[in-house]
Amino acid sequence: PDVLVLQELKAQDHQFPTEAFEEMGFPHQLVHGQKAYNGVAIVSKLPLSDPHKGLGDDEEDTAARYVDALVGGLRLINCYVPAGAPVGSDNFAYKLRWMSRLSEKLVRDFHDEPNLILLGDINIAPGDLDVHDPFAFHGEISFTDKEHEAFQKLIDFGLTDSFRSHNPYAQQFSWWDYRGQGFRRGRGIRIDHILVTEALMARKKRVEIDATPRGWDRPTDHAPQYIDLDT
Repeated sequence: PDVLVLQELKAQDHQFPTEAFEEMGFPHQLVHGQKAYNGVAIVSKLPLSDPHKGLGDDEEDTAARYVDALVGGLRLINCYVPAGAPVGSDNFAYKLRWMSRLSEKLVRDFHDEPNLILLGDINIAPGDLDVHDPFAFHGEISFTDKEHEAFQKLIDFGLTDSFRSHNPYAQQFSWWDYRGQGFRRGRGIRIDHILVTEALMARKKRVEIDATPRGWDRPTDHAPQYIDLDT
């Protein structure tokens, strides 16, 4: 890829493998790390400019979950949305508030940027095709009405779920629980997203999820996905 975004680093900034990415051809890096948990980063072959870390509002929040920058003429926003489990807990309320703050930031800071991509681990499955069993999953974390409303606010801002637009009938997932052989049994959910503006939808060539790495030894529980845009 020309640009790679990462979430859930579980490392501080000084622990990030800067040199390893430079050797792979990604000299431009924006890292927002945190000890033990969270952490997001953008690594790029193209220069990064106008970088920001955090949502930049008045609410005090030390969690490293957000970075954005200009790259190749695009505003790239990388998010790691709180999981928010269990439903109804303080963590769930924090997730909903964090999503509200994200929507407010879009309106406040990026309303006049037509070439915008918001992507990352959003921790919300927006539709029935995005969970392995929508009837059993309804009301569970990542598939509640309140989370769907929060996701819809991102769409209402003027963003499109690029994977669903490109693959309208595909039931493909981006996350499988380690427990209960979720990957082998196909019991997954699609909670990682690439949301783009209308201008970028016109440049979209393909959007795919690559589940192959999930089957490797000791994998992450997420699968990578990518979008290919006309330059």
